[in-house]
Amino acid sequence: MKDFKYISAEEAVNTVNSGERVFIHGSAATPLYLLNALLRRAGEIQNVELVSISMFGDLDWKQPGVTNSFKLNSLFVSANIREWANSSYGGYVPIFLSEIPLLFTNGYFPLDVAIVQVSPPDNHGYCSLGTSVDAAWTAVRTAKKVIAQVNPKMPRTLGDSPIHASKFSAMVWHDAELPSVDYGSKINDVITKIGENVAGLIEDGSTLQAGIGAIPDAVLNCLGNHRDLGIHTEMFSDGVVPLVETGVINNEKKKILRGKTVTSFVAGTRKVYDFVHDNPSLSFMNVSFANDATVIRQNPKVVAINSALEVDLTGQICADSIGTYQYSGIGGQMDFMRGAALSEGGKPIIALPSVTNKGVSRITPLLKQGAGVVTTRGPAHYIVTEYGIVNLYGKNLEQRSKMLISIAHPEHREELEKAHFDRFG
Repeated sequence: MKDFKYISAEEAVNTVNSGERVFIHGSAATPLYLLNALLRRAGEIQNVELVSISMFGDLDWKQPGVTNSFKLNSLFVSANIREWANSSYGGYVPIFLSEIPLLFTNGYFPLDVAIVQVSPPDNHGYCSLGTSVDAAWTAVRTAKKVIAQVNPKMPRTLGDSPIHASKFSAMVWHDAELPSVDYGSKINDVITKIGENVAGLIEDGSTLQAGIGAIPDAVLNCLGNHRDLGIHTEMFSDGVVPLVETGVINNEKKKILRGKTVTSFVAGTRKVYDFVHDNPSLSFMNVSFANDATVIRQNPKVVAINSALEVDLTGQICADSIGTYQYSGIGGQMDFMRGAALSEGGKPIIALPSVTNKGVSRITPLLKQGAGVVTTRGPAHYIVTEYGIVNLYGKNLEQRSKMLISIAHPEHREELEKAHFDRFG
């Protein structure tokens, strides 16, 4: 803390004025200490717009007056703000993750304030955006004011992550554990089988992108005998760590940042946060680079592994809403599905359990009314459930329907076949 002036959270957030737009750093880097201090100003300030991608942790948005003073405009809906985003006090902006920085630079979402969580300054005065570079890289460069929550438990990451302390309008010291998410604990027999099916599609020398959740970690668990794998992804979690440590992931076959594991953010347990700390084999890149399909496609055999809430019989993929209820967001799914499809030997994959926790089929005749199509039928190639793998590429609608029925849960195939007959004869 030497030579740097730190002030209280209350002093720092008092620089936020009515009518301003405030970017909130996301995922494991969510600056909860500062954010909750800001929300406690409810009633003092009005018409403040909060812009975020995803946020982790306990957010005190239900305290009296918050929704009268603050409007949430979410670019990706996470569990702790889902109710807020779906209320009359919140909103959701559908946008590719790769294009979010353009909102800040092209005048659509000019930022008055950015609130971020960073590692302490080094001997040269540089902090690090830590676990989440993503769109924060652009936010701190375009916002008129930048408030930093400085946390000694935030890992120092390399790549686009460093930011000089002179950029900050205010700095607040707060020592706290980062939010922990154990995706591996959610792996069950169904997800294990899906992981095995997906792993069978991955060749040695492939470049991997794995989205959020238990399925990507289940796939990674099955790759111990592979060789020369690379990582170019928007995020990763704990499942990548043992594959790097054993040399399965060495990034030697990549063309973009060869030898480096490329990501935009990480989320997981302390294991992955310790792994990324000051690790020169990793490059944390801003999302306009990491998720750029023209960059992604230059790597060989890109395998993009993403999930969905439901898939209709023609291959339309809903991954962000349950009917009209906004559940998550577009995120980087289309960025990587398209990048993988254009990569030489690439494989865009959607992997999902055949049924929901309540036994409802995720393969459906039609998407729910109001459902968002994140991936259209064009980029939909490999669809994987615990019952098998199909490749829809080059298949007409009737062929696709038959193929998808073959990997649906057996208890639902009869009703799906009836829907197929009603539509195609």
